[in-house]
Amino acid sequence: MGFAVYLIKKLVITVFLLLGIIFITFCLTKALPGDPALALVGQRASPRVIAAIRRQLGADEPFLIQYVDYVKLLSRGEMGRSYSTKQEVLSEIEQKFPNTMKLALAAMLLAVPFGLACGLWAALKRGTPADTLLSSASIMGISVPVFFSGLLLMLLVSLRLKLLPPSGTGGIRFLILPAITLSLPSAATLARVARTMVIETMDKPFVKTARAKGISLWRVNAVHILRNALVPIITVMGLDFGSYLNGAVLTETIFGWDGLGRYAVGGIIRRDYPVVMGSILVGTLVFIVVNMLVDIVCHALDPRVRIYTRGRP
Repeated sequence: MGFAVYLIKKLVITVFLLLGIIFITFCLTKALPGDPALALVGQRASPRVIAAIRRQLGADEPFLIQYVDYVKLLSRGEMGRSYSTKQEVLSEIEQKFPNTMKLALAAMLLAVPFGLACGLWAALKRGTPADTLLSSASIMGISVPVFFSGLLLMLLVSLRLKLLPPSGTGGIRFLILPAITLSLPSAATLARVARTMVIETMDKPFVKTARAKGISLWRVNAVHILRNALVPIITVMGLDFGSYLNGAVLTETIFGWDGLGRYAVGGIIRRDYPVVMGSILVGTLVFIVVNMLVDIVCHALDPRVRIYTRGRP
C-alpha cells in the first residue's frame, strides 16, 4: 500500500514536471538565434516571401498564443509538423526511436557485464596491481570523450583494418562500432560504482558474520555482497539507459546512425522547432519512465527502500 501511494505521488509530480518542462523548453526554443523562415527559404528571399512563410508557420503570432496553441496540440496527442519535411513529428520520432533502442540495448549488453565484472574483480583484489590497473582503466574510460573514442575506432577498425563500415544505419555490422563507443563510459562508470559499493559492503558486520559461519565464498559474494550493493549500481544503469534512449547525440552523429539524437541535432541546425520540442519531450518521458522502473526494482531488492517509501524513519 505504501509503495502504491508513493507511485501515485510520483505520477502527480510527473504531470507538473512535464508542464514545467514544456514551458521552459518552449521558451528556450523560441530564444534560439536564427529564423526558421530564413532557414527554409534562404537569405536571398524577398521580405514578402519570408513574411508569408512566418505566417504559415505561425511564427508571427505573440509568444503566449504560440505556447497555448502548442499545448492544445499536445493535448490531442500530436507534436506538430516538421518545418523542413512537412511530416508529422510524432510519426518521424516513431521511425527513429527503434534505431535508438537497438543502439541503447546493444551498448547496455556490452557495458553492464563488462563493467560489473571489472568492478567486482577490482574490489576483490583491492590494493593489488590488478585493482590499480582496472581503476586506472575505468578513470580513462570516463575521461575520454565519446567523439574521440568514436573517431579513433572508426580510424582503426574501419579505415585502416576495413573490418566494419565506418557509418550508416543497418544490421549488426553497422551497430558494433557505435555500441562499443557508447558503452565505454558507461562500463567505466559502472566499474567505479561497483568497486566502491562492493568494498563498502565487504566491510559490513553481516558479511563478516557470513564468512565466520563458513558460507561458501561464491554465496557470500553473490548473495550477501553483490545484492546489497545493487541499488546504486541499478540507479546508474537506469540513468545511462535513459540517456541512451534519449538519443546518444554525439555517437549517432559521428557514425551516421539514424536515431533520435541525430534527428534532434538536425532539427536544431535547421531551426525546426517542432522537431526540437518533440525530441526533448520524448526524452523527458523516457527518463521519467526509466526512473520509475528503477524505483520499482530497487523497492523489490532492498527492504530499506520499502521502509523509506512508507515514510518511516
